[in-house]
Amino acid sequence: MSERRGCAALGVGRSGVRYRSTKPDQAPLRMRICDLAKSRVRYGYFRIYILLRREGWRVNHKRVHRLYRDEGLSLRLKRPRRHVSAAHRERQPAALRPNERWSMDFVSDALFDGRRLRL
Repeated sequence: MSERRGCAALGVGRSGVRYRSTKPDQAPLRMRICDLAKSRVRYGYFRIYILLRREGWRVNHKRVHRLYRDEGLSLRLKRPRRHVSAAHRERQPAALRPNERWSMDFVSDALFDGRRLRL
């Protein structure tokens, strides 16, 4: 079957069937991004993008971000510090008799008109 009849039967344009991509190979850019990420561990994709532009690469920051993610690179996420002090706190021994230990508890609520009520 000819190309013209096949495309007509499928309802596809012939220009789409004949299309060949002219996009340049991304392998050198991928390798350079990986090299920069290994040498500068604390840099994210945007700082690597800036370094690439300074080196003379004509790239878009969105392309650098996509390649950065495709290579599995990302910054190490820090754990929030809000639980650091609680992690090393010692447990208090159990109370052995009444009134040996007192504690305070705080309760907060809102009234119907939006005012806060704290006890």
